[in-house]
Amino acid sequence: MAYQLPDKLKTIVPYQPITGSYDVRLDANESFINLPDEIRHEISVMIPRIAFNRYPDPYAVDLCQKFSNVFDVPANLVVAANGSDELLFLLTTCFANAGDKLMVVKPDFGMYKIYGEMAGMQVEVFEKGEDLQIGVDALIAEAKEKQIQMLIFSNPCNPSSLIESREDVLKIVRELEDVLVVVDEAYMEFGYGSVLDEVENYPNLMVLKTLSKAFGLAAARLGFAVSNQTIINALKAAKSPYNVNTMSQVVGSIILDHPAYIDECILLIKESRDYLFGMLQAMAGSEPKIKSIQNTRSNFVYMEVENAADIYNALLEKGIAIRLMGNYLRVCAGSDEENDAFLNALRDCLKGA
Repeated sequence: MAYQLPDKLKTIVPYQPITGSYDVRLDANESFINLPDEIRHEISVMIPRIAFNRYPDPYAVDLCQKFSNVFDVPANLVVAANGSDELLFLLTTCFANAGDKLMVVKPDFGMYKIYGEMAGMQVEVFEKGEDLQIGVDALIAEAKEKQIQMLIFSNPCNPSSLIESREDVLKIVRELEDVLVVVDEAYMEFGYGSVLDEVENYPNLMVLKTLSKAFGLAAARLGFAVSNQTIINALKAAKSPYNVNTMSQVVGSIILDHPAYIDECILLIKESRDYLFGMLQAMAGSEPKIKSIQNTRSNFVYMEVENAADIYNALLEKGIAIRLMGNYLRVCAGSDEENDAFLNALRDCLKGA
């Protein structure tokens, strides 16, 4: 009998980022700010010094120390990875047994569910209410009823752009004391209420961070896990020995050495987001096809639109890529030129939809 794929791979629907070339890319929640010349120069000085014939530092010690300096957490409680995706894969495959239950919320980042399914976990989906917020008490009750072993959610949420309060997140962690609670804070630089400083106070809390959003290093694929010493020691044992390449370690360390630049980037991205949100709100006042716009706490805007698929496709034809999510459109904050190009194109598309 010919080889057959395992059932879990036959049924998985792949995550599908937009491919192709577009004049305006507001689809992937990246930073619109590219590295300035002075930082590029620092990188150009360091890259030739790399011993390319040697493996990377297996624990990315310098990088984790720089992360520690910026985020004010002990360096020994940090693990660097090849993007947060590597961490999600490790968590679902190594911190749970096949058949264990993973709870995700909906809407949220679709890869949480995919990684759980690939690991052979039973994935339970908790549906958010019409306000797109997690109903904390209802989530806790359902998690207990279904006896889950792991819970993963983003805060601020991708794609809704909304945020759960620090108090509510910690309530989840406390009430589900026998559950590994993984809080993905990829967009927290644009919001408030991080629980990063609480990782040593709870045996079941892990926080994920990334340099792909506020820090503008999506190309380097750098993610971080922060947790208590027991979990971190286990994660170091579970990860591959040389998981973060030396070039990414060098570039990440240089960026983290520039906190003033990072703060400036966050400010500029927030200003772009607020401009985009304000202009869309004003447009919605006279355009009934825009059904709702969420009060964003991220670097993107999430809005419900009539004939969303038609508008999405019309924008693609105009060379503008955003993200289609059912009846919703997710639009990342861009440069002034990108924002205005999108807004002008959207007005035209709404008239023709």
